[in-house]
Amino acid sequence: QVQLVESGGGLVQTGGSLRLSCVASGRTFSRYAMGWFRQAPGKEREFVAAISKGGGSTYYADSVKGRFTISRDNAKNAVYLQMNSLNSEDTAVYYCAADEARWGVIRSTPGQYDYWGQGTQVTVSS
Repeated sequence: QVQLVESGGGLVQTGGSLRLSCVASGRTFSRYAMGWFRQAPGKEREFVAAISKGGGSTYYADSVKGRFTISRDNAKNAVYLQMNSLNSEDTAVYYCAADEARWGVIRSTPGQYDYWGQGTQVTVSS
């Protein structure tokens, strides 16, 4: 089992930035590839970004590529999502998730992830 706690959400104006954090406890953090997902009201949960167990590989949704950066610090059991140039379409609850995938594999389907945090709200105002 691994427990995930997100933080860093809030209200930001269009064009602003936020940095989300997700801290893990429980099993060894480096066992897991990590992903960020988001869910807006009335919409399905969608993939945002993912990072491999060692941090050497990353993958982004087209909608955030070039604006968001995922990173991790295995010594701190943490994964981060730096979000820049935010717009109203980024408004959602953001979730981090852990995937006990094979080394080097990163995936983008929510059902492939084993553990989830409770989410943090990001609201972008115009």
